[in-house]
Formats: sequence, C-alpha cells, structure tokens
Amino acid sequence: MSSVLLPLRSGSEVDGFRIAERIHAGGMGNIYRVTKPGFELPMIMKVPRVGPNEPTEGIISFETEAMIVPALRGPHVPKFIAAGDLARTPYLVTEWVEGQTLDQRLAGRSIPVDDVIRVGAAIADALHDLHQQDVVHLDVKPSNVIMKGDGSAVLIDYGFSHHARYPDLLAEEKRFGAGSAPYVSPEQLLGTRNDPRSDIFSLGVVLYEMATGTMPFGELDSDVRNRLWLDPVPPALHTPAVRPWLQEIILRCLEPSAVTRYQSAAHVAFDLRNPEQVRLTARAAKSQRAGLLRHVRRFLDARRELGHRLRFPKGQVSNSPIIMVAVDTSHPDDERQPALQRTTEQILSLSREFRLICVSVIDAAPLMDNASVAESASGIHLEHLIRLRHWVEPLRMPQQRLSLHVIQAPKPANALIDFARQNNVDLMVLGVPGADQPDRSSWQSVASAVSANAPCSVHVVRYPTRAT
Repeated sequence: MSSVLLPLRSGSEVDGFRIAERIHAGGMGNIYRVTKPGFELPMIMKVPRVGPNEPTEGIISFETEAMIVPALRGPHVPKFIAAGDLARTPYLVTEWVEGQTLDQRLAGRSIPVDDVIRVGAAIADALHDLHQQDVVHLDVKPSNVIMKGDGSAVLIDYGFSHHARYPDLLAEEKRFGAGSAPYVSPEQLLGTRNDPRSDIFSLGVVLYEMATGTMPFGELDSDVRNRLWLDPVPPALHTPAVRPWLQEIILRCLEPSAVTRYQSAAHVAFDLRNPEQVRLTARAAKSQRAGLLRHVRRFLDARRELGHRLRFPKGQVSNSPIIMVAVDTSHPDDERQPALQRTTEQILSLSREFRLICVSVIDAAPLMDNASVAESASGIHLEHLIRLRHWVEPLRMPQQRLSLHVIQAPKPANALIDFARQNNVDLMVLGVPGADQPDRSSWQSVASAVSANAPCSVHVVRYPTRAT
C-alpha cells in the first residue's frame, strides 16, 4: 500500500466520480476536484493518507469527519454529497465552496479594524449555527474559514470535531489535545472536548490575529499550557486603531476560564455589530500585560487548580513547585545575571514550599585532560560550580531547598530539556541577552528550542537593546 491510500490520477473514476486535479496535499489527506454525471454542483473529494510513516490520526480524523459532515445542514457548512466505505475505498465528497480562506486573506498580516469586525461577526454566526447542531468544531483557525462573496463564513475540516450524539473517536483514543496548537483552548488541553466555549476561545485567537498580525500567546507557542495562565499583550498596544470595546470583546473571548468568557457565539456576533451595547470592564482599558508577579501567581494557581488534569502534554502535579534556573556561568558578568536573580527571587517569594535547581550547561569535557588543574575536565567543572554558587548567594537560600548542577554537553538546549524532564521541573527560567550583546543569537536559539520542547512551562527573561 502506498503512502496515499488511492493513487488517484486525473481522469480516473471512483464510484462514478471522475477525478480532476489535486488541489491540496495535507498531512492528513489529499483533496481533489471531482465531477459526476447528474451533479452540477462543484465538488471536492477528500481521501485520507494511509501507509508507511503516516500517522494514525489521519484515519481517525477522516472517520470523525465522515461521521459528522453528513449530519450538518445550513449555509455555514459544506454540503455533503457522498462517502466511501472505509474498508474498501474511503473518501468524502462535499460541495466546493467558492470563496477565499481567511489565511489567504491575512497572509501573515493584520487587516483593517472594520474588516476584523465584519469577518469576526460572520465567523461567530457560523459557530453559533454549528453549536445549535450539537457540534463543537475544535479546530477554528483561518485556514478552516472560507469567506464567501456575500460576506458570510463557511467552516470546513471537521476531523477534530465533537458531536454530542456520536462517538468521540479522538477522546476514546485519548488524543485530548487534538487541534492546532496556536488556537487550541484550555479545555481541550484539560481533556474536555464537548464545550462550545472552546470555539469561542479559538475565535478570540483569530480576532487577535486579524487585528494585530500576531498571536496572543507567542508565535512559537509550542508550550500550549501557557494559555492556562499567560496574559496576552492588549491588542491596542499592537494596533492603536483597536477601540476599547473591540479589545474588550477579544480579551473576553481569550479568558482562560470558560465561565468568564462569552457563553454563546451569538453574543460575540451581537457585540461586534453593536459596539454601543458592549459593557466595558478593565479589559477595555488595559494598556499593558500583567506584570511578572501576577503572571507567576497565575501560573502557580493554574498548577494547583488544574495541573492534575493536564493530559496533553502530561502535567506534573506539585503543590511544592520545582523551579529550575538556567545560569550562563560562561558569562558571569553579563546583563542577564542581576535581572535573572531578581526574577528568581520574585518567583520564589510567591510560594512557601519550593525547590530551586540552578543549572549551568558548559561545553563537553575535552577527550584528554590538559596538564594544569584549571584546564582539566574536573577543574573546569569545579570552576563553573563555584561560579554557580556565587550566583545564587544573594538569594540567601536554605541549603535543603537548593541544588546546583553543572552539566557538560555539546547542546545546551537538549541538556536543559532532558534535565527538566528527568527532575519533574514545573517552571524553567532562563535569560536572553539584548540585541547588542555577544552570544545573543546562540542564546536566542537555545531559548527557542527550550520553549518549543520543554516538558514544563518556560519563562524567558528578555532584554531590550541599549539606546545609543
């Protein structure tokens, strides 16, 4: 069997459907234009990818979509045409929706605020219609929204969706985090897939992206658990044209707790179209994101309240958090050190019970020791351990709560990630030099790699470029 279940070619036929060109090749399946005698409606056929090195999620998502789409009705969903037998020839044929996907419209940029309002309201309409049919989409993102010529929105791709009256295949497979990382809701991370307010959170991410051209939880955002506690930068700071009432709507959609979000997509649509009716709160006037202490407090609260429920990735439950600080002992006098110490002290002040681990990663030991003690592997290790102890002295830490480690490894990011995983670290703190500092690019790379792959939350202390 090939990597594509059916090696479909232009001109071939499947159950009377004539295959035209392939218009999309995705990780989960291929999409073709098709025609059939007696059908004048433009149509597409989705075929799952199956074979060596193909993920099983492709088949599970295809089964889910083939189960849900035939049950959907209305102007905000693609019309179902036919489905093939999974055991024989799996495919799904729907109408081809004329229009432009929202990601094509955005192309990585913000759009005018008036368009944000109009498009956002159209997406909210589509979500409300879907929710009334007992379906939660769970993968709302620009590439899954088609804007039609009349200004209405159509939601596509139901491979991650949940239908109240059908089996939830993804939940049964324990794939609770299914969805696109930048848009996934906190509830999905916690194992809940049946809450329509998850789509409202994702809509908030889309509204934020449309208004600012950036993502509320960072472009990298691979530690998706950050949205359980991270406070987004107020949209108006990115785009001054965002009015207070629009900022109120966006930030309310992005509330980490579903009970403080909008409870209905219809309410979002109404507020977007009736700004004079929007009740303004502190969200509307926010001119900066929460400070470090507030962020850390939210992080610790989320750990205590929700940590035991985290299943994707698995969370380590700890009422006594383990805080790990990565210290660059190769540059003990650079600008990171005092700020990193202050940040660590602030974090530790928020918890009565904690464990602090300070880690320095240095180059791998030489294959053969040199003649002098200072140049030997053990000598180098000892020197960095001493520097690490000097670094932590101002914190006046009780010895029973402190451990110091010097790791010799060629790749600092991998060493930090492995250490954090092996020691059940809850929060890792590391610093990145300013743009005018030496080694900035290497430490930026380390910070990016750690943020992308760490088994815990990561706080990066960044520094602005010095004024010249």
